Amino acid sequence: MKQGSSVQSHAWGQHERVIVFDGVCNFCNAFVNFVLERDSPGRFKFGTLQSSPAQEILRQFQLSTDDYETFLLIEQGKLFTKSTAALKILGQLGIPWSLLGVFMIIPRPIRDIIYDFIARHRYQWMGKSESCRVPTEEERQRFV
Repeated sequence: MKQGSSVQSHAWGQHERVIVFDGVCNFCNAFVNFVLERDSPGRFKFGTLQSSPAQEILRQFQLSTDDYETFLLIEQGKLFTKSTAALKILGQLGIPWSLLGVFMIIPRPIRDIIYDFIARHRYQWMGKSESCRVPTEEERQRFV
């Protein structure tokens, strides 16, 4: 999949920024909490990879629809995955997190080796829930 591929025709492509994550992954949910705590302007929306809209995107880009190897960032109608998505998100959370954007100078294949290592071990390290995250009342407007 080419980073920055267009998803403007997709319903979620109309939002400025959507983070699409594995809703049963405790590591992924911890990252969502991390972003929610640091994104007070509410720039990011969230959706789960298990949802129908996300499944459409995964199929469109020949990404696995049941073995989630990545999360997605849809930003201004463009799709980003793995380390590129993570660094783009961190880059918008202010200092000190935005300083991690310097790692974008490392070639993507090398960055993605590190991302893939973390992705392979995330359930082992932090576990897995029985069902997808249910947003709280305060978070509900941030989820698509």
